[in-house]
Amino acid sequence: MTTMQAIADTLKAFMGMDVRTVGTTLIERVVRERMALLDMDDEAAYLVRLNQSRDELQQLVELAVVPETWFFRDREAMLAVARLGREKLVAARVGKLRILSLPCSTGEEPYSLAMALFDAGVPASAFHIDAIDIRTRSLEIAAAGVYGRNSFRGRDLAFRDRYFVRQGTAWRISAEVAAQVNFAPGNLLARDFMQHTSPYDFILCRNVLIYFEREVQHRVVRLLEALLKDDGHIFVGPAEGGLLLSERVVSAGIPLAFGFRKRTPQEIRASAVPPAAPTSALPVMPVSGWPVAKTASRTPVRRRAALPDAANAAHVAKHGQKPAVADGLQGLLAQARQAADQGDLARAGALCDQAVREHGASADAFYLQGLLSDAGGDAAAAQRSYRKAIYLDPAHHEALQHLAALLQAQGDAAGARLMRQRAERAERAAMHGALHHG
Repeated sequence: MTTMQAIADTLKAFMGMDVRTVGTTLIERVVRERMALLDMDDEAAYLVRLNQSRDELQQLVELAVVPETWFFRDREAMLAVARLGREKLVAARVGKLRILSLPCSTGEEPYSLAMALFDAGVPASAFHIDAIDIRTRSLEIAAAGVYGRNSFRGRDLAFRDRYFVRQGTAWRISAEVAAQVNFAPGNLLARDFMQHTSPYDFILCRNVLIYFEREVQHRVVRLLEALLKDDGHIFVGPAEGGLLLSERVVSAGIPLAFGFRKRTPQEIRASAVPPAAPTSALPVMPVSGWPVAKTASRTPVRRRAALPDAANAAHVAKHGQKPAVADGLQGLLAQARQAADQGDLARAGALCDQAVREHGASADAFYLQGLLSDAGGDAAAAQRSYRKAIYLDPAHHEALQHLAALLQAQGDAAGARLMRQRAERAERAAMHGALHHG
Protein backbone atom coordinates (compact mmCIF):
# COMPACT_ATOMS: atom_id res chain seq x y z
CA MET A 1 0.00 0.00 0.00
CA THR A 2 1.33 3.43 -0.94
CA THR A 3 1.51 6.23 1.61
CA MET A 4 -1.05 8.24 -0.37
CA GLN A 5 -3.46 5.29 -0.23
CA ALA A 6 -2.93 5.06 3.53
CA ILE A 7 -3.79 8.76 3.81
CA ALA A 8 -6.95 8.18 1.75
CA ASP A 9 -7.89 5.25 4.01
CA THR A 10 -7.44 7.43 7.10
CA LEU A 11 -9.75 10.02 5.59
CA LYS A 12 -12.30 7.34 4.69
CA ALA A 13 -12.27 5.86 8.20
CA PHE A 14 -12.97 9.30 9.66
CA MET A 15 -15.76 10.50 7.38
CA GLY A 16 -16.78 7.48 5.27
CA MET A 17 -15.99 9.00 1.87
CA ASP A 18 -14.64 6.40 -0.50
CA VAL A 19 -11.72 7.82 -2.51
CA ARG A 20 -13.07 6.10 -5.61
CA THR A 21 -16.10 8.41 -5.59
CA VAL A 22 -14.04 11.58 -5.86
CA GLY A 23 -10.90 10.27 -7.52
CA THR A 24 -7.31 9.90 -6.35
CA THR A 25 -6.39 13.14 -8.12
CA LEU A 26 -8.48 15.22 -5.70
CA ILE A 27 -7.03 13.47 -2.64
CA GLU A 28 -3.49 13.93 -3.90
CA ARG A 29 -4.14 17.61 -4.64
CA VAL A 30 -5.53 18.44 -1.20
CA VAL A 31 -2.78 16.47 0.55
CA ARG A 32 -0.14 18.37 -1.43
CA GLU A 33 -1.86 21.62 -0.51
CA ARG A 34 -1.79 20.80 3.20
CA MET A 35 1.82 19.61 3.05
CA ALA A 36 2.85 22.85 1.32
CA LEU A 37 1.13 24.93 4.02
CA LEU A 38 2.95 22.91 6.68
CA ASP A 39 6.26 23.13 4.80
CA MET A 40 6.47 19.34 4.58
CA ASP A 41 7.74 17.26 1.67
CA ASP A 42 7.60 13.76 3.16
CA GLU A 43 4.28 11.93 2.68
CA ALA A 44 5.10 9.40 5.38
CA ALA A 45 5.75 12.19 7.89
CA TYR A 46 2.46 13.83 6.93
CA LEU A 47 0.63 10.51 7.46
CA VAL A 48 2.07 10.32 10.98
CA ARG A 49 0.91 13.87 11.66
CA LEU A 50 -2.53 13.10 10.27
CA ASN A 51 -2.94 10.11 12.59
CA GLN A 52 -1.75 12.07 15.61
CA SER A 53 -3.65 15.33 15.08
CA ARG A 54 -7.45 15.53 15.00
CA ASP A 55 -7.10 19.16 13.95
CA GLU A 56 -5.02 18.23 10.90
CA LEU A 57 -7.56 15.57 9.96
CA GLN A 58 -10.30 18.21 10.11
CA GLN A 59 -8.24 20.57 7.95
CA LEU A 60 -7.89 17.85 5.31
CA VAL A 61 -11.64 17.23 5.42
CA GLU A 62 -12.27 20.94 4.84
CA LEU A 63 -10.35 20.72 1.57
CA ALA A 64 -11.57 17.29 0.44
CA VAL A 65 -15.30 18.05 0.76
CA VAL A 66 -16.46 20.41 -1.96
CA PRO A 67 -20.05 21.55 -1.22
CA GLU A 68 -22.43 21.77 -4.18
CA THR A 69 -25.85 23.16 -3.31
CA TRP A 70 -28.30 25.98 -3.94
CA PHE A 71 -31.63 27.20 -2.64
CA PHE A 72 -34.58 24.91 -3.31
CA ARG A 73 -32.29 22.43 -5.01
CA ASP A 74 -34.75 19.65 -4.18
CA ARG A 75 -37.96 21.64 -4.38
CA GLU A 76 -40.32 18.65 -4.28
CA ALA A 77 -38.88 17.44 -0.98
CA MET A 78 -39.05 20.95 0.52
CA LEU A 79 -42.70 21.34 -0.48
CA ALA A 80 -43.50 17.87 0.83
CA VAL A 81 -42.04 18.72 4.24
CA ALA A 82 -44.06 21.96 4.34
CA ARG A 83 -47.32 20.23 3.36
CA LEU A 84 -46.91 17.23 5.65
CA GLY A 85 -45.71 19.43 8.51
CA ARG A 86 -48.72 21.71 8.23
CA GLU A 87 -51.07 18.71 8.15
CA LYS A 88 -49.40 17.32 11.25
CA LEU A 89 -49.81 20.59 13.12
CA VAL A 90 -53.44 21.04 12.05
CA ALA A 91 -54.25 17.50 13.21
CA ALA A 92 -52.54 18.35 16.52
CA ARG A 93 -50.32 15.30 16.27
CA VAL A 94 -47.38 17.45 17.34
CA GLY A 95 -46.94 20.81 19.08
CA LYS A 96 -43.72 21.80 17.34
CA LEU A 97 -42.06 20.26 14.30
CA ARG A 98 -38.49 19.02 14.67
CA ILE A 99 -36.54 18.92 11.41
CA LEU A 100 -32.99 17.73 10.68
CA SER A 101 -30.89 18.75 7.67
CA LEU A 102 -27.87 16.45 7.38
CA PRO A 103 -25.42 17.35 5.96
CA CYS A 104 -26.51 20.96 5.67
CA SER A 105 -23.49 22.20 3.69
CA THR A 106 -23.49 26.03 3.47
CA GLY A 107 -27.08 26.40 4.68
CA GLU A 108 -29.14 26.58 1.51
CA GLU A 109 -31.14 23.44 2.32
CA PRO A 110 -32.24 24.27 5.90
CA TYR A 111 -33.01 27.88 4.96
CA SER A 112 -35.08 26.63 2.00
CA LEU A 113 -37.02 24.39 4.39
CA ALA A 114 -37.75 27.34 6.66
CA MET A 115 -38.94 29.45 3.72
CA ALA A 116 -41.16 26.63 2.43
CA LEU A 117 -42.77 26.24 5.87
CA PHE A 118 -43.37 29.98 6.15
CA ASP A 119 -44.94 29.99 2.68
CA ALA A 120 -47.22 27.13 3.78
CA GLY A 121 -48.49 29.25 6.66
CA VAL A 122 -46.56 27.51 9.43
CA PRO A 123 -45.64 30.07 12.12
CA ALA A 124 -42.13 30.43 13.49
CA SER A 125 -43.22 29.11 16.88
CA ALA A 126 -44.32 25.80 15.34
CA PHE A 127 -41.04 24.48 13.91
CA HIS A 128 -37.30 24.30 14.48
CA ILE A 129 -34.52 23.06 12.18
CA ASP A 130 -31.23 21.49 13.28
CA ALA A 131 -28.55 21.68 10.57
CA ILE A 132 -25.43 19.51 10.89
CA ASP A 133 -22.28 19.29 8.78
CA ILE A 134 -18.77 17.90 9.19
CA ARG A 135 -17.18 20.90 7.50
CA THR A 136 -16.77 23.88 9.86
CA ARG A 137 -16.09 26.29 7.00
CA SER A 138 -19.49 25.46 5.52
CA LEU A 139 -21.13 26.13 8.87
CA GLU A 140 -19.44 29.53 9.10
CA ILE A 141 -20.82 30.49 5.68
CA ALA A 142 -24.27 29.21 6.67
CA ALA A 143 -24.29 31.15 9.93
CA ALA A 144 -23.24 34.35 8.14
CA GLY A 145 -26.20 33.90 5.78
CA VAL A 146 -24.76 35.90 2.86
CA TYR A 147 -24.98 34.31 -0.59
CA GLY A 148 -23.88 35.09 -4.13
CA ARG A 149 -25.40 34.31 -7.51
CA ASN A 150 -24.30 30.68 -7.43
CA SER A 151 -26.80 29.91 -4.65
CA PHE A 152 -29.77 31.12 -6.71
CA ARG A 153 -30.57 28.95 -9.71
CA GLY A 154 -33.58 28.24 -11.83
CA ARG A 155 -36.34 30.52 -13.05
CA ASP A 156 -38.42 30.91 -9.88
CA LEU A 157 -36.53 33.26 -7.58
CA ALA A 158 -39.53 35.03 -6.05
CA PHE A 159 -38.48 33.70 -2.64
CA ARG A 160 -35.37 35.86 -2.82
CA ASP A 161 -37.47 39.03 -2.82
CA ARG A 162 -39.47 37.80 0.17
CA TYR A 163 -36.73 36.46 2.41
CA PHE A 164 -33.46 38.19 1.46
CA VAL A 165 -31.97 41.66 1.66
CA ARG A 166 -29.73 42.85 -1.15
CA GLN A 167 -26.21 43.55 0.05
CA GLY A 168 -24.05 44.85 -2.81
CA THR A 169 -23.67 41.97 -5.26
CA ALA A 170 -24.88 39.44 -2.67
CA TRP A 171 -28.02 38.70 -0.65
CA ARG A 172 -28.39 38.26 3.12
CA ILE A 173 -30.99 35.88 4.56
CA SER A 174 -33.65 37.58 6.67
CA ALA A 175 -33.41 37.39 10.45
CA GLU A 176 -36.86 35.77 10.46
CA VAL A 177 -35.58 32.75 8.53
CA ALA A 178 -32.16 32.61 10.18
CA ALA A 179 -33.75 32.38 13.64
CA GLN A 180 -35.39 29.04 12.73
CA VAL A 181 -32.14 27.19 12.08
CA ASN A 182 -29.50 25.99 14.52
CA PHE A 183 -26.17 25.08 12.90
CA ALA A 184 -23.76 22.67 14.60
CA PRO A 185 -20.74 20.53 13.63
CA GLY A 186 -21.12 16.78 13.55
CA ASN A 187 -19.72 13.61 12.02
CA LEU A 188 -22.20 10.91 10.95
CA LEU A 189 -19.62 8.22 11.69
CA ALA A 190 -18.72 9.37 15.20
CA ARG A 191 -19.65 6.84 17.88
CA ASP A 192 -21.56 9.41 19.93
CA PHE A 193 -23.22 11.23 17.01
CA MET A 194 -26.53 12.74 18.23
CA GLN A 195 -26.72 9.97 20.81
CA HIS A 196 -29.03 11.76 23.22
CA THR A 197 -31.11 13.69 20.69
CA SER A 198 -34.90 13.52 20.61
CA PRO A 199 -36.29 12.03 17.37
CA TYR A 200 -37.31 14.20 14.42
CA ASP A 201 -40.51 14.62 12.42
CA PHE A 202 -38.55 15.13 9.20
CA ILE A 203 -34.99 14.28 8.17
CA LEU A 204 -33.34 15.37 4.92
CA CYS A 205 -30.19 13.40 4.14
CA ARG A 206 -29.89 13.75 0.39
CA ASN A 207 -27.09 12.69 -1.95
CA VAL A 208 -24.59 11.71 0.73
CA LEU A 209 -25.15 7.95 1.08
CA ILE A 210 -23.88 7.42 -2.45
CA TYR A 211 -20.37 8.47 -1.35
CA PHE A 212 -20.14 5.65 1.24
CA GLU A 213 -19.27 1.99 0.87
CA ARG A 214 -22.16 -0.45 1.33
CA GLU A 215 -21.35 -1.33 4.96
CA VAL A 216 -21.19 2.35 5.94
CA GLN A 217 -24.41 3.05 4.03
CA HIS A 218 -26.30 0.47 6.08
CA ARG A 219 -24.85 1.81 9.32
CA VAL A 220 -25.94 5.37 8.47
CA VAL A 221 -29.42 4.20 7.44
CA ARG A 222 -29.87 2.48 10.82
CA LEU A 223 -28.78 5.69 12.52
CA LEU A 224 -31.28 7.74 10.53
CA GLU A 225 -34.06 5.31 11.40
CA ALA A 226 -33.21 5.74 15.09
CA LEU A 227 -33.35 9.53 14.74
CA LEU A 228 -36.79 9.46 13.08
CA LYS A 229 -40.13 9.51 14.92
CA ASP A 230 -42.44 6.59 14.33
CA ASP A 231 -44.70 8.83 12.21
CA GLY A 232 -41.83 10.81 10.70
CA HIS A 233 -40.53 11.10 7.14
CA ILE A 234 -37.02 10.94 5.73
CA PHE A 235 -36.01 12.29 2.31
CA VAL A 236 -32.99 11.08 0.33
CA GLY A 237 -31.63 11.51 -3.19
CA PRO A 238 -33.19 9.77 -6.21
CA ALA A 239 -30.44 7.16 -6.42
CA GLU A 240 -30.54 6.37 -2.70
CA GLY A 241 -34.10 5.13 -2.25
CA GLY A 242 -33.21 1.47 -2.56
CA LEU A 243 -30.87 1.78 0.42
CA LEU A 244 -33.73 2.71 2.78
CA LEU A 245 -36.33 0.13 1.80
CA SER A 246 -36.49 -2.66 4.37
CA GLU A 247 -38.91 -4.54 6.60
CA ARG A 248 -38.94 -1.39 8.74
CA VAL A 249 -39.09 1.40 6.12
CA VAL A 250 -41.34 1.93 3.13
CA SER A 251 -41.81 4.56 0.44
CA ALA A 252 -44.07 7.43 1.49
CA GLY A 253 -45.45 7.54 -2.04
CA ILE A 254 -44.69 11.22 -2.67
CA PRO A 255 -43.79 11.56 -6.36
CA LEU A 256 -40.42 13.19 -7.15
CA ALA A 257 -39.72 13.89 -3.47
CA PHE A 258 -38.10 10.51 -2.68
CA GLY A 259 -39.56 10.35 0.81
CA PHE A 260 -39.82 7.36 3.14
CA ARG A 261 -41.57 6.52 6.39
CA LYS A 262 -41.42 3.81 9.01
CA ARG A 263 -43.83 0.95 8.59
CA THR A 264 -46.65 0.80 11.11
CA PRO A 265 -46.78 -2.18 13.50
CA GLN A 266 -49.75 -3.49 11.49
CA GLU A 267 -47.74 -3.29 8.25
CA ILE A 268 -44.81 -5.10 9.85
CA ARG A 269 -47.09 -7.87 11.10
CA ALA A 270 -48.79 -8.14 7.71
CA SER A 271 -45.46 -8.36 5.89
CA ALA A 272 -44.48 -11.27 8.11
CA VAL A 273 -47.51 -13.32 7.00
CA PRO A 274 -46.81 -15.50 3.92
CA PRO A 275 -48.90 -14.20 1.01
CA ALA A 276 -51.76 -16.29 -0.30
CA ALA A 277 -51.49 -17.87 -3.73
CA PRO A 278 -52.46 -15.30 -6.38
CA THR A 279 -55.89 -15.74 -7.90
CA SER A 280 -55.66 -12.86 -10.34
CA ALA A 281 -53.19 -10.46 -11.84
CA LEU A 282 -51.56 -8.33 -9.15
CA PRO A 283 -50.43 -4.68 -9.57
CA VAL A 284 -46.88 -4.42 -10.79
CA MET A 285 -44.36 -3.10 -8.23
CA PRO A 286 -41.19 -1.42 -9.48
CA VAL A 287 -37.96 -3.24 -8.68
CA SER A 288 -36.84 -0.55 -6.23
CA GLY A 289 -40.05 -0.82 -4.21
CA TRP A 290 -41.63 2.45 -5.29
CA PRO A 291 -45.41 1.95 -5.28
CA VAL A 292 -47.46 2.54 -8.37
CA ALA A 293 -49.71 5.55 -7.80
CA LYS A 294 -53.38 4.63 -7.29
CA THR A 295 -54.52 6.98 -10.03
CA ALA A 296 -51.89 5.84 -12.49
CA SER A 297 -52.47 3.49 -15.38
CA ARG A 298 -50.71 0.13 -15.08
CA THR A 299 -49.62 0.43 -18.70
CA PRO A 300 -46.03 1.65 -18.99
CA VAL A 301 -45.72 5.10 -20.50
CA ARG A 302 -44.48 4.92 -24.07
CA ARG A 303 -41.51 7.14 -24.81
CA ARG A 304 -41.84 7.43 -28.55
CA ALA A 305 -39.99 10.65 -29.12
CA ALA A 306 -36.68 10.30 -30.93
CA LEU A 307 -33.90 12.80 -30.90
CA PRO A 308 -33.66 15.00 -33.98
CA ASP A 309 -30.60 14.94 -36.18
CA ALA A 310 -27.40 16.32 -34.70
CA ALA A 311 -27.66 19.67 -36.44
CA ASN A 312 -31.19 20.28 -35.24
CA ALA A 313 -30.33 19.14 -31.71
CA ALA A 314 -27.40 21.53 -31.58
CA HIS A 315 -29.63 24.36 -32.78
CA VAL A 316 -32.25 23.59 -30.12
CA ALA A 317 -29.62 23.35 -27.38
CA LYS A 318 -28.01 26.61 -28.40
CA HIS A 319 -30.97 28.78 -29.38
CA GLY A 320 -33.92 27.21 -27.57
CA GLN A 321 -37.48 27.14 -28.86
CA LYS A 322 -39.33 29.98 -30.53
CA PRO A 323 -41.27 32.09 -27.98
CA ALA A 324 -44.70 30.75 -29.00
CA VAL A 325 -43.44 27.16 -28.96
CA ALA A 326 -41.72 27.68 -25.61
CA ASP A 327 -44.99 28.86 -24.06
CA GLY A 328 -46.77 25.68 -25.19
CA LEU A 329 -43.87 23.48 -24.15
CA GLN A 330 -43.57 24.97 -20.69
CA GLY A 331 -47.33 24.76 -20.24
CA LEU A 332 -47.32 21.03 -20.91
CA LEU A 333 -44.33 20.50 -18.63
CA ALA A 334 -46.07 22.47 -15.88
CA GLN A 335 -49.08 20.18 -16.25
CA ALA A 336 -46.75 17.17 -16.11
CA ARG A 337 -45.23 18.35 -12.85
CA GLN A 338 -48.68 18.97 -11.39
CA ALA A 339 -49.78 15.47 -12.38
CA ALA A 340 -46.65 14.03 -10.76
CA ASP A 341 -47.31 15.99 -7.56
CA GLN A 342 -50.79 14.44 -7.49
CA GLY A 343 -49.33 10.95 -7.82
CA ASP A 344 -50.33 10.33 -11.43
CA LEU A 345 -46.94 9.36 -12.84
CA ALA A 346 -48.41 7.82 -15.97
CA ARG A 347 -50.21 11.02 -16.95
CA ALA A 348 -47.08 13.04 -16.15
CA GLY A 349 -45.04 10.82 -18.45
CA ALA A 350 -47.68 11.05 -21.19
CA LEU A 351 -47.61 14.85 -20.98
CA CYS A 352 -43.83 14.81 -21.36
CA ASP A 353 -44.20 12.63 -24.43
CA GLN A 354 -46.82 15.02 -25.80
CA ALA A 355 -44.52 17.98 -25.22
CA VAL A 356 -41.73 16.33 -27.21
CA ARG A 357 -44.12 15.13 -29.91
CA GLU A 358 -45.69 18.56 -30.45
CA HIS A 359 -42.75 20.88 -29.80
CA GLY A 360 -39.68 18.84 -30.60
CA ALA A 361 -36.91 17.41 -28.46
CA SER A 362 -36.57 19.31 -25.20
CA ALA A 363 -33.88 18.98 -22.53
CA ASP A 364 -36.37 20.00 -19.82
CA ALA A 365 -38.89 17.39 -20.97
CA PHE A 366 -36.31 14.61 -21.00
CA TYR A 367 -35.01 15.74 -17.60
CA LEU A 368 -38.53 15.53 -16.15
CA GLN A 369 -38.96 12.09 -17.72
CA GLY A 370 -35.76 11.08 -15.95
CA LEU A 371 -37.17 12.21 -12.61
CA LEU A 372 -40.37 10.29 -13.26
CA SER A 373 -38.44 7.12 -14.11
CA ASP A 374 -36.31 7.62 -10.99
CA ALA A 375 -39.47 7.94 -8.90
CA GLY A 376 -40.85 4.79 -10.54
CA GLY A 377 -37.72 2.79 -9.78
CA ASP A 378 -36.65 2.39 -13.42
CA ALA A 379 -32.98 3.34 -13.22
CA ALA A 380 -32.23 2.33 -16.81
CA ALA A 381 -34.99 4.54 -18.24
CA ALA A 382 -33.97 7.40 -15.94
CA GLN A 383 -30.40 7.17 -17.15
CA ARG A 384 -31.50 7.21 -20.81
CA SER A 385 -33.66 10.29 -20.24
CA TYR A 386 -30.95 12.18 -18.37
CA ARG A 387 -28.49 11.42 -21.19
CA LYS A 388 -30.97 12.71 -23.78
CA ALA A 389 -31.35 15.93 -21.79
CA ILE A 390 -27.57 16.32 -21.62
CA TYR A 391 -27.23 15.58 -25.34
CA LEU A 392 -29.58 18.46 -26.11
CA ASP A 393 -28.15 20.73 -23.42
CA PRO A 394 -24.60 19.70 -22.41
CA ALA A 395 -24.73 22.29 -19.61
CA HIS A 396 -28.01 21.02 -18.06
CA HIS A 397 -26.77 21.15 -14.49
CA GLU A 398 -29.62 19.22 -12.84
CA ALA A 399 -29.53 16.39 -15.39
CA LEU A 400 -25.76 16.08 -14.95
CA GLN A 401 -26.06 15.95 -11.16
CA HIS A 402 -28.89 13.39 -11.18
CA LEU A 403 -27.09 11.20 -13.69
CA ALA A 404 -23.97 11.38 -11.51
CA ALA A 405 -25.97 10.20 -8.48
CA LEU A 406 -27.53 7.40 -10.50
CA LEU A 407 -24.16 6.20 -11.83
CA GLN A 408 -22.67 6.38 -8.34
CA ALA A 409 -25.46 4.20 -6.95
CA GLN A 410 -24.84 1.68 -9.74
CA GLY A 411 -21.15 1.45 -8.84
CA ASP A 412 -19.84 3.48 -11.79
CA ALA A 413 -17.65 5.83 -9.74
CA ALA A 414 -15.63 7.00 -12.73
CA GLY A 415 -18.73 7.86 -14.74
CA ALA A 416 -20.27 9.66 -11.78
CA ARG A 417 -17.11 11.67 -11.24
CA LEU A 418 -17.07 12.68 -14.90
CA MET A 419 -20.69 13.89 -14.73
CA ARG A 420 -19.99 15.90 -11.56
CA GLN A 421 -16.96 17.51 -13.19
CA ARG A 422 -19.05 18.45 -16.21
CA ALA A 423 -21.71 19.91 -13.91
CA GLU A 424 -19.09 21.99 -12.11
CA ARG A 425 -17.67 23.28 -15.40
CA ALA A 426 -21.17 24.14 -16.63
CA GLU A 427 -21.89 26.03 -13.43
CA ARG A 428 -18.62 27.96 -13.59
CA ALA A 429 -19.34 28.89 -17.21
CA ALA A 430 -22.84 30.05 -16.29
CA MET A 431 -21.48 32.12 -13.42
CA HIS A 432 -18.85 33.68 -15.70
CA GLY A 433 -21.52 34.57 -18.25
CA ALA A 434 -23.80 36.06 -15.59
CA LEU A 435 -21.04 38.20 -14.18
CA HIS A 436 -19.89 39.26 -17.67
CA HIS A 437 -23.37 40.36 -18.65
CA GLY A 438 -24.39 41.64 -15.21
